Amino acid sequence: MDNKKVRKYLTATEAEKLGLEIKEPQKGHTKARYMVTAEQVKSLTATKVETISETNPNDYKNNKNEKFVMSAWNGSTGQNMCIDEYCEVYNLPRKDITSYKFISHTGTPHYNIVFKETISKEVEEFDFAGMIEKHTKDLKPIDLVSKLPYEFKGSDFDVLTYTDVHVGMDTDSTGNSMYAVEWNKEAILSEARTMVQRTLKVRESRTLIVDELGDFLDGYNAQTTRGGHALPQNMTNEEAFDCALQFKMIVLNGLVEHYDNIVFNNICNDNHAGSFGYFVNSAFKEIAERSYGNVSVSNYRQFMNHYYIGRTCFIITHGKDDSSLKFGFKPFLDSKGIEKIDQYCKQNEIYKFSNKVIFKKGDSHQALFDMCTSDDFFYFNYPALSPSSQWVQTNFKKGRRGFVNESFTDGDLISKPKFI
Repeated sequence: MDNKKVRKYLTATEAEKLGLEIKEPQKGHTKARYMVTAEQVKSLTATKVETISETNPNDYKNNKNEKFVMSAWNGSTGQNMCIDEYCEVYNLPRKDITSYKFISHTGTPHYNIVFKETISKEVEEFDFAGMIEKHTKDLKPIDLVSKLPYEFKGSDFDVLTYTDVHVGMDTDSTGNSMYAVEWNKEAILSEARTMVQRTLKVRESRTLIVDELGDFLDGYNAQTTRGGHALPQNMTNEEAFDCALQFKMIVLNGLVEHYDNIVFNNICNDNHAGSFGYFVNSAFKEIAERSYGNVSVSNYRQFMNHYYIGRTCFIITHGKDDSSLKFGFKPFLDSKGIEKIDQYCKQNEIYKFSNKVIFKKGDSHQALFDMCTSDDFFYFNYPALSPSSQWVQTNFKKGRRGFVNESFTDGDLISKPKFI
């Protein structure tokens, strides 16, 4: 008898049948996980094959044209494998499976499997305390402009908006890119300094809002947040984390002495950076708010978020989320987009408390500012700071990249895009 134990999800009925103490289901599951022997698993599969299915109908699609499947039949025992045995035989990461279904009606019994995002657990291995200590040691603001007498024009507040930095992206991984652009650590940090210098050059207020609209990092383990989409990258996870945090610190240190108040808003729900971006921004928040009394940082984990400055409401999002949306907000506002934004505004009573609503998004890598399609809100797309990926270059065009400075006075907006 094989006494080796494996992990398996069981219903309360199955656990009771095996004489196990009943547990509460795992978070996000309808079953609890138990340690059982192969012999116990066999006793279950021999009587009820369907108990090894735990998936939602929309989690997968069976490809009827698939010519090869990994058989779940165990010839030595004459039984179908349980999911744990299946993963062990084919070297599949069992802990990364969100759902699976046993398929028995085809010629070869097998499993349809859906894997989950693994970022949030793996990035916890980073030494965040060490990272924070590294960037706060001997911290001194960087003065990138001469301190000349400056006459403020009386604007209520300034805004710096940037998005889609894609730290770690390799724009020429094969060496034959149509528009090869170096996007390494030096190039990325150089653009951070460019943003600081331009922001100080056009400043009109003593209050600054800095909105970062997502996809700050290109991916974790060279994957998008949803997995299954390989990304050409030129940095390790650790190098990307360190570069991204240095980028934020250059912006912070370069601006902090020139404004009475600075507010950083960071979108941490997107389709590239995801949890990886959230961890970078969490470290940044710890450093910034610990070091300076005139700085506050908000890291947003919801798909759509909003904040008020006076009677102006800003709704900020990346445009795509980290898991659910197959198609996000389009660069041109359509009826579905209008309905979704309108519902959000009504749900949060935004129309009641504001006389101007500005919807801000990234993702599309285009600068498009629509003030006419909707009578209720502006619809603003912001350009990517990063160059186009090799895939975008090949399938579309080189595109223009940059960031946007804005100033607001009595609700009136002056937009100053900067293309690089």
